[in-house]
Amino acid sequence: MHKRVKAITIIIGFLMLASLSSVTAQRATPTPRPRSQPKNLHGGAVYVLTNQVDNAIAAFQRAADGSLSAAGEFSTGGAGDPVAIPPDPPTDPLASQGALVFGPGNQFLFAVNAGSNQISVLSVQRASLDLVDVVDSGGVRPISLTVHENLLYVLNEGGTPNITGFTVGDDGTLTPLAGSTQPLIGGTGADPAQVNFNSDGTLLVVTEKLGNRLDTYVVDANGLPSAPIDNASSGMTPFGFSFNNNDFLIVSEAFGGAPNQSAVSSYSSDPAGILSVISGSVPNLQTASCWVVIPNDGKLAIVSNTGSGTISTYNIDVDGTLTLANAVAADTGPDSAPRDTALSINGQILFVQTEGGQSVAIFNVENNGTLTPVDTVGGLPFGHGVLPRSRVKID
Repeated sequence: MHKRVKAITIIIGFLMLASLSSVTAQRATPTPRPRSQPKNLHGGAVYVLTNQVDNAIAAFQRAADGSLSAAGEFSTGGAGDPVAIPPDPPTDPLASQGALVFGPGNQFLFAVNAGSNQISVLSVQRASLDLVDVVDSGGVRPISLTVHENLLYVLNEGGTPNITGFTVGDDGTLTPLAGSTQPLIGGTGADPAQVNFNSDGTLLVVTEKLGNRLDTYVVDANGLPSAPIDNASSGMTPFGFSFNNNDFLIVSEAFGGAPNQSAVSSYSSDPAGILSVISGSVPNLQTASCWVVIPNDGKLAIVSNTGSGTISTYNIDVDGTLTLANAVAADTGPDSAPRDTALSINGQILFVQTEGGQSVAIFNVENNGTLTPVDTVGGLPFGHGVLPRSRVKID
């Protein structure tokens, strides 16, 4: 069994609030024992990847209003990497979106172990997370994951950066997909942030922060990606992104952390993997826009601004056009460094990592795009990412 540990991410249960041509899978003996006695998570939960050397997922019981209470920690069986690699800031060691993701039906959590170069799979139970599998990531320092049906792709940041694919078994175990590994266009100068599928699984996108580009890969019927396709980013330092329900791609632009220079762009894509700018670099006058989440109706983009301690919202028109709704929809504080974000399944509750990943701030998402504070839960180890899950719909 692998005891090393590596990354941190937040996930909200049943909501979603990251090379080698062949890989040898390393199976872990399931270890269902939590580090602390958990509470019953049946009503709803939020999960946070700690990204400590002894990597784990912290679970929180979630009330209907979004408020949280600690419910235990569960080992990933791998190692996180809490030390940032320049030029990424020390406040965010992984500097990525999607380090912790759900599989179809939210039965399994998939987590990166950036320190041990592994991916972990945990089964979501009523009162625990049970370790199902730990496999090599097919590269160095995995930082982002994406899942579509029975396919999982990982973005490996270190060494020669790549994306590598796996098939997901009915029991959650991962099997390397032969021929799936592809490089990034920027190579060692890419400094990537995220990998993600579009809604039908026919396209993979990777943001290159240093390369100032969006790599796209057309995915064939066998789940294999094409060679990377070079798409210039509208603005500098593209970071996190999400597809809305019309498959418009919404991308944050940190502009190298320059004060008050951040922006967000939107793109359409064609079957050949070519991206076309719809709205280019719509400014929000904030600093270091990084993470992007979109409620299910696809009409609002929520962006965390790590450098300015704020959260911005954008309206998304039916044709993918962006307009700034609120430059400061929420103010988490000058030193709060908001990072990973996640939404409840109805899109009405927002969870945000703050205080260098050591707290989770909760907000109600109002109809006009403003965010109303609900609660803040602290005491987390320095980490990365948030995911929410709900076994019952949140009204």
